Amino acid sequence: MSQLPIVLAFMQARELRTAYKSGQEQASISPDLGLSHVTVQLSDSEVVFPGGVHLSWTQVEKIAASEVNCFVVEENEIRSIQYFSEDTNRMCSLMPTRGAPTMLIAGFTMHRIVGIDPMEDTRKKMATLTPVVGRVLDTATGLGYTAIAAAKSAEQVTTIEFDPGAQHIARQNPWSHELFDNPKIRQLMGDAYEVVPTFDDNSFDRIVHDPPVFSLAGQLYSAVFYRELYRVLRKGGRLFHYIGNLESKSSGTVAKGAFKRLQEAGFKRVIKRPEAFGILAYK
Repeated sequence: MSQLPIVLAFMQARELRTAYKSGQEQASISPDLGLSHVTVQLSDSEVVFPGGVHLSWTQVEKIAASEVNCFVVEENEIRSIQYFSEDTNRMCSLMPTRGAPTMLIAGFTMHRIVGIDPMEDTRKKMATLTPVVGRVLDTATGLGYTAIAAAKSAEQVTTIEFDPGAQHIARQNPWSHELFDNPKIRQLMGDAYEVVPTFDDNSFDRIVHDPPVFSLAGQLYSAVFYRELYRVLRKGGRLFHYIGNLESKSSGTVAKGAFKRLQEAGFKRVIKRPEAFGILAYK
């Protein structure tokens, strides 16, 4: 099995700097954004990781100075994890948090990060659908946290990603490895607006609809798309639709329209779930 690349953010770089300045010759550091820890050697000129990967203090300082980027270490060089997608004309990048990283797309974070980390954000979304069983549809893969969480108890998870840039970022995120390794997760590339109509009626027991903000993907908030989600959901199934802070003016306006259109699409019960920043709909 090949060694996974080292991925660092400003927290790890600052820990290394603090350890060195305090006179330590070794330090325990995470090489994968908090998932595990290794012991590294510190000298006046560099940091040496297990396996012989070297980082100069100049490189460490560059990482320490950036609070919105994660860096992969390749052949003793550092590279910011980002990608400009010609398909969407948007920049995607991996952004560190105190827990799992999030993704920035066109300047918007794909998870809640104020007072919460992306994994807790994901858990709150999934809790609205408990028990998460049978076949699950995730309409927007992103970093794959929803699909990974759903696969822990579901029979199968189908997840759709429109942006090749997002896939590029996910492949380099240590927290997303299971997205590509778990046989219960089926990934599809394409626009959910076009992919969902290809599914058979009553295909899914649970749906997580966590689209980009309305300004980036308005079609995924449309009555036409909601009717398709209703069609592919089995009777007795549930749909969680992430909107954003329902108390805010912008998200509140979007939520009001979504609430009405979901009811018109046929969902028999639609309720607000403010703790999860979204709406829950029952078929």
